[in-house]
Amino acid sequence: MLPDITGRDEYAALIVRTAYDDEQSWLALLDELGRPRGDGGESEALVHVVDDPVWAGAAPADVLAAARRDEDLAVVFLADATALRSAPHALLALDVGYEDEVLDPEYYRELIESPPAREFRTVPAAVHDVHANLQLANVGFDEFAKEAAAHPDRVLRSF
Repeated sequence: MLPDITGRDEYAALIVRTAYDDEQSWLALLDELGRPRGDGGESEALVHVVDDPVWAGAAPADVLAAARRDEDLAVVFLADATALRSAPHALLALDVGYEDEVLDPEYYRELIESPPAREFRTVPAAVHDVHANLQLANVGFDEFAKEAAAHPDRVLRSF
């Protein structure tokens, strides 16, 4: 079992590092995440980074299980091997609010046949907007996933 994620400010996006094979790319990704945001860079970038080798190689399902212990969290971002290798450092965004459940086919046929997306990739510059909008329930996770899917590389760059 992975450790609890504690001490997170509810306004800070949660980033969990699961890949430890490229320190230079990790530092570049951290730099991107820490850049001020907003039109004139007037907003501080709030992130809570979990950088502990105990998470090395953790599967998304395992990270989700640990993240779901935080009832106020809507999304968690993984800095996995793909994020570190990709040119845009596209983090994997995971929908924390969704849990697999058995749906009654009589009432939920549409959801069973076409389940909403529960993950997508996003550049570090979009992490804060995704986190804030999901925390405030301004936008649904599936809307961000659809926007990401509309791009040729399936990476959300802005919303």
